[in-house]
Amino acid sequence: MPIDWDKLTDEQPALAVIPRGLRDATRTRVFKKGELLYRRGQPPKVMLCVLSGEIRLVRFALGGTEIVLQRSRGGFVAEASLDAQTYHCDVVAATDGCLLQFPRATFQSTLENDPAFNHAWIRLLAREVRRLRAQSERRSLNSAADRVRHYIEAEGSDGSVILNQTRKGWAAELGLTHEVLYRTLRQLRESGDIVIEGERFSLSVPMDT
Repeated sequence: MPIDWDKLTDEQPALAVIPRGLRDATRTRVFKKGELLYRRGQPPKVMLCVLSGEIRLVRFALGGTEIVLQRSRGGFVAEASLDAQTYHCDVVAATDGCLLQFPRATFQSTLENDPAFNHAWIRLLAREVRRLRAQSERRSLNSAADRVRHYIEAEGSDGSVILNQTRKGWAAELGLTHEVLYRTLRQLRESGDIVIEGERFSLSVPMDT
């Protein structure tokens, strides 16, 4: 199916930096919820950009608990695979959706020969480093309540965040079981620490800085 780049760049302006040669080599892939797209240890041959739905990079603890290392509901995912010999985790579809597949070799050569695209890629990676740093800080917190509050503060604005995933998925991202998350949300709401309005979660009192 031909890719309508004008429509894509309207929906995801960051894709406007993709040069024509790389666009011509790009293909779409439709995925289904629960589908294992790429397995840990498999050599990466493409770079991935999520157009719709949700993709997660996951590993599993010895007890079988899912650990979410990255999730994307739009934009590039598994960026580190550009220079990796193999995937370091499983790439799993959390919902139905669609993504772009850029041939890795073409992607690499374009970065080497197109300065504007190279600079845009560096900026994207810098934003991802900031996001992962916040996630790492959050997971270092011992209290489930502190992880919830940190997420609202770091991922939202003005002390509020609108959840764009299931609560079970949110629990996995926080490094909690969904039972612990549900119990923590109930306790925080009953204590007046947070306000829950549908999928909007707001801090009653900002976290200490």
